Amino acid sequence: MFGVLVVEQETGYAFLAAYSGLLEGRNDWPYFVPPVFDAQQPDGHFKRTECEIMQSSNHKQMSQDLQQWLFHQYRLLNARGEVKDLVDIWQEYHRSPRIRRKYPLPPGGTGDCCAPKLLQYAYQHGLKPVCMAEFWWGPSPKSEIRHHEQFYPACRGKCKPVLTWMLQGLEVDPNPEEANFSHLVPEIVFEDETIVVLNKPSGMLSVPGRTENYSVATWAKEHWPGAMPVHRLDMWTSGLMVIAKTEEAYHHLQRQFEQHTVKKKYLAVVEGVPAKEHGIIDLPLLSDPLNRPCQMVDYEYGKRAITEYRVLHTHSSLITPHLSLLALWPHTGRTHQLRMHCAHPDGLGCPIVGDELYGNKSDRLYLQAQAITFIHPQTGRRVHLEIKADFDDNLCRYLNN
Repeated sequence: MFGVLVVEQETGYAFLAAYSGLLEGRNDWPYFVPPVFDAQQPDGHFKRTECEIMQSSNHKQMSQDLQQWLFHQYRLLNARGEVKDLVDIWQEYHRSPRIRRKYPLPPGGTGDCCAPKLLQYAYQHGLKPVCMAEFWWGPSPKSEIRHHEQFYPACRGKCKPVLTWMLQGLEVDPNPEEANFSHLVPEIVFEDETIVVLNKPSGMLSVPGRTENYSVATWAKEHWPGAMPVHRLDMWTSGLMVIAKTEEAYHHLQRQFEQHTVKKKYLAVVEGVPAKEHGIIDLPLLSDPLNRPCQMVDYEYGKRAITEYRVLHTHSSLITPHLSLLALWPHTGRTHQLRMHCAHPDGLGCPIVGDELYGNKSDRLYLQAQAITFIHPQTGRRVHLEIKADFDDNLCRYLNN
C-alpha cells in the first residue's frame, strides 16, 4: 500500500509519500518518509537478536521478548505532542479482558503502515496534516482483493488503534461508522400469524450494529412483539428477509437454514463479463482478523463456500463500461460469500458494482436477495416469494438492451 499526506507549512502546502512495510526488502528508499523505527539495521539489536534466536532452542520465548522490545521502540506522537509506545496504545484501545488475553501485543507489522509513518514524520517536523489517502499499486495478493490504483481505508486491526491515538488533537471529519443512519422502512411482502417476509432496503441494518440500534430487527419488534429475524443481509444488500413472530417458528426456520434446505436467489450487477455463462464457484473463505469485516480466500483454513451463477444480460458501450446482470444461488451461507466469489480472481474476477470492500464505490451495492423458498413452519407448505429488481432504472435499461 502507498500513501500520500497533504501538509500545511509556513510557505504553503506540500505532500509526503510513504509505503507500508518494506519495498523490495528496504524501508529507506529516497523520496519516501522513513519508518517510525528502523529495525532493519544489520548491526542493530533487532537483527542481532534474530540471529541469536535462530541458533537457540528457546525460540518462542525469545521471539515474544524481542517482539515486545520492538513495540516499545515505536514511540508515536499525536497532534498534541504527546508520546506513547505501541504497547500502551494497544492496551489503552483494547480495554476488553477477552481481547487482551487473545492479543496481548499488537500484530506484527503494526506501526509500519503508511498512515502512522506519514503522521509521525509530519508531527516531528512541525507540519500540519490536512488530508491523507492510501492506494494499492500493482497486482492483487492471492488471499485479499486489491485493485490497482484503487483507494483503500487504513486497516482496522493494525492501524485503527494507532490512528485513534495519533489523530488526537486534530480536527477530523466525523467517523462515517458513527454517523446517524437514515431510518429507512422495509416493505411487507408477506404476513400471517407466524411469519413475516420483508423487503429490506439497501442501507438498512439487519440487526443493531456497534453504533446504530435502528435495524430491521428493532423495526420488526416495534410492530410484532417478540419478532426475530431468522437470517441477515449485509447492510448495503437489499431484498427478502424472513421474520419469525413466534419462538417455535423461529427455531423451525433456523433448522431449515442450518440444513441448507432454504433456497435463495440473488441478483447482482457486476463489473465486466464472466468467462462462462453459467458455472459453480467453490472458494473457501476465512475472516480477515486484522481487517474485519473483510474476508479472505484461504485454501488451508477457510470454510468451504459454494455459489452457482448464471449470466442474464451483458452490456457495454463507448460511454458505459462492461456490465453484467447475474443470478446467484448460494449453496452455503458464508459472510460476504457472494461479494468475494464475484470479485476474487479465482472466482469471477468481476466485483459487484458499488462494493466498496472488494470493488469500487457507487451509489449503492448492486446486490439484491430477489427470491426465497422455504417450508412454512406452521402449515408445512412450500412458500416461494419473489420481488422485482430494485436497481437504478437507467442501469437496468442498459442491461436489458
